[in-house]
Amino acid sequence: MREPTIGRLAVPGAELHYEVRGAGPPLLIIPTGNGDATPFEPLANLIADRYTVITYDRRGFSRSPLLSRVETHRRLADDVADARRLLERLAGTHAYVFGSSSGAIIALALLEHHPRHVRALVCHEPPLASVLPDATRWLDFYADLYIVYRDRGPDEARRMFRSRMGMQESTRPPKAFEQPPARLAEMLDRLRRNQVFWFEHEIRTYPAYRPDLAKLAEVADRLILAGGNTSREHFPYRPNVALAERLGLPMWHLPGGHVGYVTHPVEFAAALTGRLPSP
Repeated sequence: MREPTIGRLAVPGAELHYEVRGAGPPLLIIPTGNGDATPFEPLANLIADRYTVITYDRRGFSRSPLLSRVETHRRLADDVADARRLLERLAGTHAYVFGSSSGAIIALALLEHHPRHVRALVCHEPPLASVLPDATRWLDFYADLYIVYRDRGPDEARRMFRSRMGMQESTRPPKAFEQPPARLAEMLDRLRRNQVFWFEHEIRTYPAYRPDLAKLAEVADRLILAGGNTSREHFPYRPNVALAERLGLPMWHLPGGHVGYVTHPVEFAAALTGRLPSP
């Protein structure tokens, strides 16, 4: 395992925990709805021989504390601004970006609003309900999920979410990539707390985000729309299909399902580095 350089970046209203590994062109990994860098650690270590990999905890999650009151309606804009600030501090110029799930929504908005910072973006399974023909159905699901969280608690809401997203199978890493017990327990405790924050402040707004397709079309040569090999029948795969049709782009497939970077890290890393433009 590569020992990262760990740092903190002060941003308006928060402090961001970040980790930097490797050497080569910078590649920023934007975390998912759990907001935590650690699940991406195996992937980051595997590609750090070719890229300077930047991982971080999103504001309000894990080791990135908020210093002011949460403004739910500004969460996505703040996440985009945080990603831009990390690139400006750690990448120097523009960088490769990989975002998965909620992180892919942030990454799309980053490309839309700050294209000069993005050399190429791999957008992996964004749950962007707004671009689907049946958008209302899925936005209603997220509204119902929030009600279940408030009325019956995060555990019941998590079960509802995983079932609807097609995540009933194991999402554990291969044995060789498992965390030591104490570190695993620490991470899982963070993720449980993060999930409450995510239910409270993101599940209703991030899927409803409406990207500016005209702006994305102008930079479509930098956009790689990706889905999991085993998740084609599930909701998180569908928004990129809709985006691919509207932007005239192909779909590209990565190993595994919605969290293939966890369940198939070696294969995922090889496919990712093989698809990105040469450093």
